[in-house]
Amino acid sequence: MKKLLIALICFMLAGCSSSGLLNTDGKATLKVLYVGGAAEFETFGSHRSKEGMEASALERTAAWEAMLKERFDSVATVQGKDYTPAMSEGYDVTIIDGLIPTMRPRELIRDAAGKVVKVIPAQRLPEDFSGAVVSIGQQSENIGRSIGTKLDWYCLCLDAEAHGMVLDHPIFKGPFKTEISLEKKPVPEDAKHYVYFTPDMPDSVMMWRVQTKGYQTDEGFPVGMVSRPWGFLDGPDTEFISSGVCAKTIDAVAIGRHGNYLHWGFAASPAFMTEEAKAVFANAVCYIAQFKGQTPLVRKYNDRIATREYIKELKYMATMEPYETRVGWTVSSNEEGLKKQEEVRAKKARGEKLTAEESYYLNFKPSEPMTLAQYLQRYHKQAYVALGEELDAYVPYYEENTPYFYGGEGMYMLTIDEDAKAWGIPTGDIRLLEKAIRCLEKGEEVERAQRILDRYTLCTFETPTEWSAWFKKYRKKIFFTEAGGWFYMVDGPATLPGNDYKAREKKAAAAERAAAMAAQPGETSAEEPVAVAARVVKANGSTSIEVNMKIHPGFHVYRAVAASDAYLPVKFTTQVPADMEAGEVISPTAKPFGTAGTTIYEDAVTFVIPLTGQATGEVNCKVEWQCCDAHVCMPPMERELKLTL
Repeated sequence: MKKLLIALICFMLAGCSSSGLLNTDGKATLKVLYVGGAAEFETFGSHRSKEGMEASALERTAAWEAMLKERFDSVATVQGKDYTPAMSEGYDVTIIDGLIPTMRPRELIRDAAGKVVKVIPAQRLPEDFSGAVVSIGQQSENIGRSIGTKLDWYCLCLDAEAHGMVLDHPIFKGPFKTEISLEKKPVPEDAKHYVYFTPDMPDSVMMWRVQTKGYQTDEGFPVGMVSRPWGFLDGPDTEFISSGVCAKTIDAVAIGRHGNYLHWGFAASPAFMTEEAKAVFANAVCYIAQFKGQTPLVRKYNDRIATREYIKELKYMATMEPYETRVGWTVSSNEEGLKKQEEVRAKKARGEKLTAEESYYLNFKPSEPMTLAQYLQRYHKQAYVALGEELDAYVPYYEENTPYFYGGEGMYMLTIDEDAKAWGIPTGDIRLLEKAIRCLEKGEEVERAQRILDRYTLCTFETPTEWSAWFKKYRKKIFFTEAGGWFYMVDGPATLPGNDYKAREKKAAAAERAAAMAAQPGETSAEEPVAVAARVVKANGSTSIEVNMKIHPGFHVYRAVAASDAYLPVKFTTQVPADMEAGEVISPTAKPFGTAGTTIYEDAVTFVIPLTGQATGEVNCKVEWQCCDAHVCMPPMERELKLTL
């Protein structure tokens, strides 16, 4: 409430009041840029022509332009394909309603074995973009995912009515006069599927109609988007304004703000908005204008990061009801499949032509229902390792460990932080940060303290003195965000120490460069023709050992040796901690040597040994080889390389 009051005061001071913002014509004195491109119909799966979509987008643009010009004294429009971020500099607010060009295409990151371990979404705006933005429907996802806004795609399923509105929020107050007509209606049926998140869910809620049409009643009408509510408000730069009728939880975010971005999840253009909604939308434009020049502080780069709210779902999933429901789905699907198979076979026997779908059922085979063990292993992962099939132990397990969970890695993944649990201090409690820094100062439990500081902060301090000075200076402003990565951050500019999401990446990159230099083999000679060096590489969730071998000019080592040859190939023996396992060596293609099948490496070669599992400690990698030139074969050699995880 205090943050909202401060925002409201700033809003009034910025001139956003009915007496200060509106001119004598009753228009707001703001410069607004509308970025179009969306059609007036749902384009997903649409068979309409490109020309038809473009014509519809222009119609929609015209509707927006007309409505905005009624309320703002300066309005310009541009189609998304022609937009550049620099265009927003000359405007108070940019409304994005169409797909804008990419600055960086979508990228798939693969590990050494070729498995996709990370997806980097396409980027359409710079991370430091500070223009005030209202994004319509799914455009919040398109522009926000790569730069870490909380306005993510929870579901493209928002219909025509809002509920759960924060009616004392400025967008429902002015500067344009609003009348909010409320009607009591039953809670959306889909929200009841998630009652474990809201056990005290009411039977009915007050609803406000935003659109005259919606996709549930008007086929082909554009569908709106809601964002995830979990952790949405765990930072100082977000506001929940309204939910809406959708297929997700009752508190899904239909209208909300993160930094300089305001999400208007409803998809209708003014041609299909109620007059009340038009006024509220215009107020939203006025409201977000005050945030021009800012950027989000908390960044949600992982849209499916687990917050502690996820424990409610895990506890529900650890009961027989959802398990039996899934078994029931399988049984019903099998019965329906066998019934259709019988009908299709009869149709084929009559000589009638089958559709593609019907042909599928000719070879239909019933699925085996999931066993309880399979169910628990799939949905509970870490808990299953500890508890197995003791179903009654799961809920107590989650309740006991709720204070100590950590969710900063993976998608919807919660793990117990054994360090926090050992100290008996909940993750997110500022006492955890305080004790870790105190331990560094006293030289007590230093490794545990450093792990906690590395895990829960974005700081890169090198000494206890630096940690202590930072904590004392900003203690009263430190907050904890789960949605933003499970970090302690400082309420203030992103430039404050502890707020830079790139700081650790920069430090890690510098360390990586230093390690890469250290992993370069030394000089070779005719007397010592081979030099080797190695390093541990951690990237995109995977760990591996990289072994670099340098070979003196004119010499070679052997990759594969034919049975008819007497040479010795390069060989690796790797010893890793008990909780890890070394995989097969990944070797580059070697050159043929003769016709018997022997292959060789010359000049330089890099080998990669994948590691699986999580552990710390030492790795011992022994490399053996034989080196020859055109005149002589050297005696077999070996080198032991000790590395630290």
